[in-house]
Order: sequence, then structure tokens, then C-alpha cells
Amino acid sequence: MKYKACLFDLDGVLVDTAVYHFQAWKILGKHFNFELSHEQNEELKGISRVESLDKILHWAHFQATQEQKGRWLKEKNETYLELISHMNPSEILPGVISFLDQLKEQGYLIALGSASKNAGIILEKTGLTTWFNAIIDGNVVTKSKPDPEVFLKGAEALGCPATACIVFEDAQAGIDAAKAGGMKVVGVGSPTILRGADKVISSFTELQVSELLLL
Repeated sequence: MKYKACLFDLDGVLVDTAVYHFQAWKILGKHFNFELSHEQNEELKGISRVESLDKILHWAHFQATQEQKGRWLKEKNETYLELISHMNPSEILPGVISFLDQLKEQGYLIALGSASKNAGIILEKTGLTTWFNAIIDGNVVTKSKPDPEVFLKGAEALGCPATACIVFEDAQAGIDAAKAGGMKVVGVGSPTILRGADKVISSFTELQVSELLLL
């Protein structure tokens, strides 16, 4: 088989947790009178919480102390955890379960490659945990996308070379990370936003596993 493994980002690919990140950052922004826009939120996809806060403070032209940053990072995460605590399988994005079914039936290995430190909670709440042969999240990586670490560790955990892996991503940083790791990548979202992907889909309802061989 040309490809042996598929590595999935979580937020915005399998489930739509981006909306909860957006809400949590907007709530936090009230501390320094900043209203996060949808366009700015796009730039936060795929990067760490620390980097996200630094970007937001830069946009807000606000100089925060390290003590403030530490407190706000903790507060943002607590808000986010409260929001996602009510998640359930209905929040899995369209076509995802069918696509995962096809992958399993055709013998592909499946890994998660997410910057989120809360990936385990989200997978548990949505009932997705059992699909994965390996879970690589923000708790086991030291470098954020576009560094390829998270995907390279996923390939290693699956025992596959990078060239035998296909990554599914909704963020430019994730697409860049996959490419830097020598992997094929399918973008999930808009082709006007996602650049450099080998293929872009709007959702998994328009993709069959057999099409992966054409990448």
C-alpha cells in the first residue's frame, strides 16, 4: 500500500472546538479591552496557548507582565475546559465517522497529532478515543506547528516512515508542519485560506479513502 497511516489534527478537523477557543479568548480579552475577530482567530489555529496569548497581546498593543500572562493562560484554559465539558458525539464533524470506518476497513493506522493539551478530554467526550492507534498531543511535544515534531512523533509511534503518512489539517501552521515533515497533507477548509496542501476538502463528506492513492 502506497500510504500506511493517517494523522489527524483535532480542532476543526474531527470536531469543531475552534468555536470554544474563540469564546474563551474573547472572554479573556475583556481584561485588556480587546475584541478578538474571526480573522485573527484563524491565525491562532494550530499554535500553542502561549503563542496565541502573545499574538493577542500584540494585536491589543498591551504589555503584560509574566505574572499576568501566567494567570491569564490558566484562566483561559479553565474557561475552555468548562465550555468543552458539555461536548458529546453530536459535535463530531460531518463525514468523519464514515471516513474513519473506511480507513480501519482498509488497514490504515490512525494517529492524532494535535497541539491541544486537552485532546484526551475531547476525544473521551465525543467517543472518538477508540479509533486511534496513537495519540500525540500538546502534553508530549515541545515544539508547536509549523515545526513537524507532533507529526513526526505520530509517525514514529505508528512505526511508519513520514513518506507513508497523510496528514489532515485545517490550519496553515499544520499544513506547513506536515510538509516540513515530508508528509502528504489534505487541508480541511477553504482553498483560499489553506495554501500548499496536496488536496483541500470542505468536509469529509466529499472524500473517499480510495482517493488518497491519487495524492
